[in-house]
Amino acid sequence: MSTSAATPPPRPIGATTEDGDPLALALFGLTAVSGLIDAVSYLGLSHVFAANMTGNVVVIGFALAGAPGFSVLGSLTSLAAFLLGAALAGRLTLDRLRPALAAETLLHLAAAAVAFAFGTGGALQYGVIALLAVAMGLRNATVRSLGVPDLTTTVLTMTLTGLAADTRLAGRHSPHQRRRVLAALTMTAGTVPGALLVLHHHLPWALVLAAALTAATAVLYRDRA
Repeated sequence: MSTSAATPPPRPIGATTEDGDPLALALFGLTAVSGLIDAVSYLGLSHVFAANMTGNVVVIGFALAGAPGFSVLGSLTSLAAFLLGAALAGRLTLDRLRPALAAETLLHLAAAAVAFAFGTGGALQYGVIALLAVAMGLRNATVRSLGVPDLTTTVLTMTLTGLAADTRLAGRHSPHQRRRVLAALTMTAGTVPGALLVLHHHLPWALVLAAALTAATAVLYRDRA
């Protein structure tokens, strides 16, 4: 009895959420906000990440090794606040996007208010870092509960890994290749204005922009029936 040696077609990978789905569109918007927030925190708040916690772990290592310009205290503050935000999301069962975005908007505005009123020098920068990182922890835990592949909104490492690994050259196919490219582009799109505002000494306005974009995402987002 002979068997066919035909090669099966590449296997689609991932969930079925379309890139034009309201949830996916909202997560693209939040990815841009993450780029903006990390531009603000890294360039304007002693080289600390408020959204990308992997970056903070690396920065702590730099600081412990004696590299200049990095703050152990700042990165630990961000890590602790991020974990607090994630725990609060679990405690408050923020598994729906809109309430989490409302909380994130308020935290961005609070950080902006502190920066406008007192600046970001000295010990006050840790308060701004903490507010931003709590917001990112709340959001990250909520997005994690939604389980949309390749749209974590805060990190791109696995997204870019999938972009390279799920190619026809590797004998695989994913319907989410466009999503992965868009995630990288939207994070860059948020990073550029955030960096420009910080470099031109308008850090508080960058936080206002982050709050406005988050609020707009919450208003425009509609749960799919």
